Amino acid sequence: MTKSGPKAGSLQRRLAALWLLAVLLLAGHNAWLWLGQRASPDTDILALLPSSRNDAVLQQAFSHMVDTSQQKVVVLVGDADWERATRAADAYLAALRPQAALVAPMAGSAQLQEQWLNVFGNSRTLLLTEAQRAQLAQASPQQWSQQALAGMYGAFGGPKLGAWQDDPFGLFAGWIQERARETPVRPRDGRLFVERDGKSYVLLLLELKASAFSLQAQEQVVPLLANARQAALAQAQAAEVVTGGVVLHAAAAGEQASGEMATIGTGSLIGILLLMWLSFRSLKPILYIAASIAVGCLGALSVSMLLFGHVHLLTLVFGASLIGIAQDYGIYFLCARLGTAESVSSPQLFRQLLPGLALMLLAAVIGYLGLAATPFPGLQQMAVFSALGLVFAWLTVACWFPQLVGPKSLRATRAADALSRSIERWPDFLGGHAWHLMLPAAVGVIGLCLAGLVKLQASDDIRALQKTPQALLDDQIRIGKLLDMAAPVQFYLVRGESADAVLQQEEQLAQRLQPLVDAHLISGVQAVSNWVPSQAMQQRNLALLQQSLLDARDGQPAALAQVAEAIGESSQWVAGMRARLLERARPMTPDAFLASAAGEATRHLWLGKVDGGYASIVALRGLSDYRRLGELAEVAAKVPGVQWVDKVGEISSVLKYYRQYMGWALLAAYAAIFALLSLRYRRRAWRALAPPLLATGLTLGLFGWLGLPLQLFHVLAALLVLGLGVDYGIFLLEPARRERRYAWLTVCLSAVSALLSFGLLALSGSPPLHAFGLTMLCGMLLVWLLAPCFTFPNRQHRAHEGNEHDDHVH
Repeated sequence: MTKSGPKAGSLQRRLAALWLLAVLLLAGHNAWLWLGQRASPDTDILALLPSSRNDAVLQQAFSHMVDTSQQKVVVLVGDADWERATRAADAYLAALRPQAALVAPMAGSAQLQEQWLNVFGNSRTLLLTEAQRAQLAQASPQQWSQQALAGMYGAFGGPKLGAWQDDPFGLFAGWIQERARETPVRPRDGRLFVERDGKSYVLLLLELKASAFSLQAQEQVVPLLANARQAALAQAQAAEVVTGGVVLHAAAAGEQASGEMATIGTGSLIGILLLMWLSFRSLKPILYIAASIAVGCLGALSVSMLLFGHVHLLTLVFGASLIGIAQDYGIYFLCARLGTAESVSSPQLFRQLLPGLALMLLAAVIGYLGLAATPFPGLQQMAVFSALGLVFAWLTVACWFPQLVGPKSLRATRAADALSRSIERWPDFLGGHAWHLMLPAAVGVIGLCLAGLVKLQASDDIRALQKTPQALLDDQIRIGKLLDMAAPVQFYLVRGESADAVLQQEEQLAQRLQPLVDAHLISGVQAVSNWVPSQAMQQRNLALLQQSLLDARDGQPAALAQVAEAIGESSQWVAGMRARLLERARPMTPDAFLASAAGEATRHLWLGKVDGGYASIVALRGLSDYRRLGELAEVAAKVPGVQWVDKVGEISSVLKYYRQYMGWALLAAYAAIFALLSLRYRRRAWRALAPPLLATGLTLGLFGWLGLPLQLFHVLAALLVLGLGVDYGIFLLEPARRERRYAWLTVCLSAVSALLSFGLLALSGSPPLHAFGLTMLCGMLLVWLLAPCFTFPNRQHRAHEGNEHDDHVH
């Protein structure tokens, strides 16, 4: 041993002891997180998506639209017989009552008519529909007086809201009727109901007391709603119970992700442990590998929680695949120990392996940093989690393995020996007697690959990345049709210098949209201006009403005077009625309306004072054809201060932008890793990069032939094919003085482990993870098959390659 040997050994032991202390701290932190339920994973799929770039108001608008329904559960209990429907609804609520602290009915709207009268009572004279304004401008005073008399005496004078004297011409009642058309929901017997297809549905609005994305809440709420449904059906077997809510979708996604996390993690771990047993036939290597993986996972979770404050469930699913990568460093050391003379101590061996190990870690981290470069919070978290896991696993190998694995502690099994010798039968693309046969085959394969790449089509539609259980999707569609609900992902964002300017722009927008309502593209709009006209509109309404009903016109007495004459009242009665109507012409403001109970359903549409002005949302009802969204976007361009927002289209465009962006990042990563490898391998560096490059091209070409569209997640997976695939080149390009057949054993064990991990990801029900896993599965399999063709030449070339390598090492 050299003079520095004892000092190096002492330093190694101190590092091992310090790392043991660090691991104990990590274990304690993880216990604190899980026992205190502080590490409860997030299941909000929207948290994975990028926020609106450089537009805080737009992001706030989208949050308003989404958050308003996040804590709600909508239940419709329907039956052909109204009495049976009400009994079933009562049974449903009775089943929920014991868990009122978890989910409870929202305040009903049985007194909604009274609330409207109270809110609009002092302003009713200022409220007119578009049809009423046209009628006031055209109809004669005599026609209006006849309408007022019909309302007083006739049985068919229309609905009456309050005393006849408060609304003699039925204008306010007509305005209320039009407002009611914004929803098919009506009050009946103290309940809310909607009728369709011969069935009467009782509407139950429930409110969650805990977050819809809390796993604990989901585990309690979903069975509770299922029990309530059974209770309703027990009362009326023919009843239809339709349920919708964010919590149901989040719970379904969470259940799927939890199952996949267990499957992927457990499957990977069992596969790796089985490989280790077949290769070494000893528990010690298995425990060593398991220790490095466990420390990697503990460290990744602890640091990710400190950095992000939470961890998404899909991050843990993706992180489960970390098992297939983190074990590479341990396998590399163990296989190298098998192929090294017993006279070389494990600390000395580690120092020899350190350059290759460092290159492996850097290459993998570069691949993950490509994921972290995206603006997707979910991908950033997945990348950081995985990169941290690799660093912690690498440090575990560096600090502990030289102390734990002695020169005589490992023996290769027959299976490991046979696998390591299989390299001798591998074809050589760079030489040998069969090159004239290999060349045409290679040209043919590359030709097919290029043809597949030409056929490859890109798809960036965010809807292709969502997979909701069909039953939930059917219920959501059914509820949307029954309630004529507005979509939360397509709307107009209206901005102005003042609140009244925003209302005026909403009114202009509504006029521009009327032709599309008439064409049945949409059934209407939801806007605050529907309930609170702008001040200018209120004053125009008042002037029009005075001119048409209260004042003489075209030489004829005022309509009100004609009514007085018909019923035998004096001019004093006319003056009193005039004063009574004008008393109810007090200007209305959005703040007053939204603060009332009647404004609750519209409150989420008003953003109020925002960055340098005011803003609101105009939502669309009954959008019938999503292929004609361009017509809705064109309307926004015609009204100043109005912006069309299509969140689905926006996210899809972001996916396209970053698919292209990450394509260039992939090329940059190849250049960076090539420069890094060139420092050690010089002219041989390309040999390590050729397998992942060809494997990526062949995989994408295969997708082209199979008709699978290219997505961002395929490009992101290609980054990891590079980061992991280059490891195999490093394994096989390392110094010739070690037995290369044990390097090949390392490649085989690592490749099979990675295929287990990412192969299971390809079985995921989550489309992004499926796309990612399928690319990794095909890419890593091809890298495994191609790596020795470029990095392990036949016998007649080995001496030359070894000399070249020794020249640059020494």
